[in-house]
Amino acid sequence: MAEPSQFDPHRVLAHRFPESIYVYTERDAAVYALGVGACGRDAIDAEELKFVYHEKRQQSIQVLPTFAALFSLGLMKNGINLPGLQYDPRLLLHGQQYIELYKPFPSSASIHNKVSLAGLHDKGKAAIVEIETKSYERESGELLCMNRSTAYLRGAGGFSNSTHPYSYTNYPKDQVAAIKIPKSPPFAVYEDFIQPSQALLYRLSGDFNPLHSDPMFAKVAGFPRPILHGLCTLGFAVRAIIKRICRGDASLVKNISGRFLLHAYPGETLITEMWLTVTGLRVIYQAKVKERKRAVLSGFVDLRRLTSAL
Repeated sequence: MAEPSQFDPHRVLAHRFPESIYVYTERDAAVYALGVGACGRDAIDAEELKFVYHEKRQQSIQVLPTFAALFSLGLMKNGINLPGLQYDPRLLLHGQQYIELYKPFPSSASIHNKVSLAGLHDKGKAAIVEIETKSYERESGELLCMNRSTAYLRGAGGFSNSTHPYSYTNYPKDQVAAIKIPKSPPFAVYEDFIQPSQALLYRLSGDFNPLHSDPMFAKVAGFPRPILHGLCTLGFAVRAIIKRICRGDASLVKNISGRFLLHAYPGETLITEMWLTVTGLRVIYQAKVKERKRAVLSGFVDLRRLTSAL
């Protein structure tokens, strides 16, 4: 826990995060798609083959929208360094991920990431930090997407005046509305099996946290075996929405919001339940583990339009 005297809001707001370059190829996009379960049930899935193969003589594979989350991965891996904020990196929890998509991703590209502080909140026993990453295609300079990653830092609270706990937000408060899961039956449901080797495959996209691969590390962290990456679970859920609601058209996805509720294990079955709002342009979803009957992820996906099939 940081000493309140060390915390200076002006220094925090003036802090500049390092910019970064992320280069990916078609192979990286295909490995990512396989990592979040594409073609996992059917190697020639008519709606998913285009994410891993040049189907129907297409010149390049298509990139799943959740691939965007990889652009902000470096900051979460290397730690969040803010003046006057001290925390144990082992106690960092990835709480939420919000993604805005402005145009489809090229099958390969060099990405320029610009990072800024979107939010910082003193919660007493913990701190909540929100980091925003805007990703531009280097060649054209076009803005491709924006990620906002929310980290929950246990033990890092109490860094500000206890009478007036520090709270800062730099985005519209209605942009990421709280989601209430409807009590009505879902509009669509998709059941998917998480392969026992899924976390080992997903880690090839760059998240090498041993919590997802090392049995001994997982036991020290309090888990009986390695757990699945939260962003991998998000990839599974959004892919289910693309399949059931978008009829395989990933370009319909405009915004993605996910709140990580609980861990999933490789080898379990993930059930994604989906509800359409009145306008039909927002899909509220909840992903549950079938074997433990527990919700592990919830959120929403905004669509650009509806498919004619709906």
